[in-house]
Amino acid sequence: MNFTEVYGDTVSSVALAARSGCRKQVRRLIQRGGSVDCRDNRGWNSLHEAAAAGNEGCVREILKAAARSSRSFRAFVNSLTHEGESSCYLAAQRGHMDVVRLLLKNHAVVNQQTNDLSCPLYAAVDAGHVEVVRLLVREGAEVNGTHTASCWTCLHQAVYKGHSDIVRILVSVSDLEAVDDHNITPLFVAAQYGRHDDLQTLAFADANVDAQAADGATPLMIASQEGHESCVDFLLGCGANPNTPCSSEWPQLPIHAAAQFGRISVLRRLIAATDRGCDRGRGQVSPLYLAIHNNQRTSVELLLKEGFSPDAQDCWELLGLRSPLLVSAGASLIQDHWDQVLAADRTDLLRLILDLRRIPHLDLAPCHRPEAWGPAVLTLPELKHLLSAAVTQVDAAARWLPLLLNAGLDPHLLLLDGLDGAVLNYLLQFVNWSTLSLDLKLVLDRRQAEKTWSPLPQFDSLPSLFHLCRMRIRTLLGPDLLMRTAVVQQLPLPSPLHAVLLTAHLI
Repeated sequence: MNFTEVYGDTVSSVALAARSGCRKQVRRLIQRGGSVDCRDNRGWNSLHEAAAAGNEGCVREILKAAARSSRSFRAFVNSLTHEGESSCYLAAQRGHMDVVRLLLKNHAVVNQQTNDLSCPLYAAVDAGHVEVVRLLVREGAEVNGTHTASCWTCLHQAVYKGHSDIVRILVSVSDLEAVDDHNITPLFVAAQYGRHDDLQTLAFADANVDAQAADGATPLMIASQEGHESCVDFLLGCGANPNTPCSSEWPQLPIHAAAQFGRISVLRRLIAATDRGCDRGRGQVSPLYLAIHNNQRTSVELLLKEGFSPDAQDCWELLGLRSPLLVSAGASLIQDHWDQVLAADRTDLLRLILDLRRIPHLDLAPCHRPEAWGPAVLTLPELKHLLSAAVTQVDAAARWLPLLLNAGLDPHLLLLDGLDGAVLNYLLQFVNWSTLSLDLKLVLDRRQAEKTWSPLPQFDSLPSLFHLCRMRIRTLLGPDLLMRTAVVQQLPLPSPLHAVLLTAHLI
């Protein structure tokens, strides 16, 4: 290799003339003995420069000179830069079809790969040079070879770039089910990036519309996740199955992706097409759950409107997450929910639930209860679940007890043996301690003997008249009405008694 004629910018005179496209200058320098194979610091010679510049005349002059030399002509035509690029590759990459054709006639290797596994065809596809692609395919370029570390074929790349004309060329000669290192087909790529025209071309050529990637995702799943409505409509029209599980970990469907990412138009389309078994079936995950967990309020509203159950399943075993609460939509509150709420460090969620569901006043006959107003009433099973949870969460009673009492919970229901002494005293201020049941009195006597509870001084005497009056008024009005409305302020009583009735001094 001749390095004798190298300038300060490392480009030989012949290569510099070829780069500028001056054919006469190239011929003159060659006649004066200039080397056509002198390399620069990138490994480029004059043929690389002429091919990259797209000057067919300069390429011809250089090829003539190389043919007269003693070195192998084929080796020269296919010489590579330090990046492994041939002259044919550089011309194809830049769309110089006449130069590509000339090089192929002079024994250029059409499938020569670069260091990064590209080739002339892949470079032309990537850049969108339609006619160069057509020429290379006609000249026998390998269309199904894998390129780049991800193992994409030329068809994958054409779809990814959205070069629809090239997709139409390749679709008739390529393996439509070729997969990359994630088992993704070209049709999957079309669905992922919203290439509707290419999706049609591939599907009409009989590419599999349900081909699953290595993680189980389908083209319909990825199109739903990305919100490509036209692709979703087309895939469903082609028979893509919306009920194919798209994950080996849990039965994920395209509708879950649409709900999770808030793709409302797609979600509306999938609601009509998807089997409702995913909403309630054992071992299933409701799309409503994903919508709530990812704060997709519009998805939640749409799913509820379409009849999906507000009791989103407990997905601890499948997803490692507890069920969210759709209390306002009528979700059933079970003990597991109350356990989470009462054990929480903050009372925000409990306050929210009590705003949406009021506690029933059990000591009033139905005919004496106030007319329905405001929030819905907790059912008796829900109330029983609440009391069961309270038994296990007494350590946190200081946080949740005031809220439950103010919301109307009968304090007798919470006089539990395991309560902290201070909490027990708090509760007793809401009852007539002189008329407690024998069972409760026995518990209190034992606690006092064990010194696990010290009663307040007033518990040794009869309840004061104001205390009995307060309890009687609360009984007649009902704690829910008393605490949630301004009715107490309307009673003909001195204003200090309003606070007493509301037990504000106890909270």
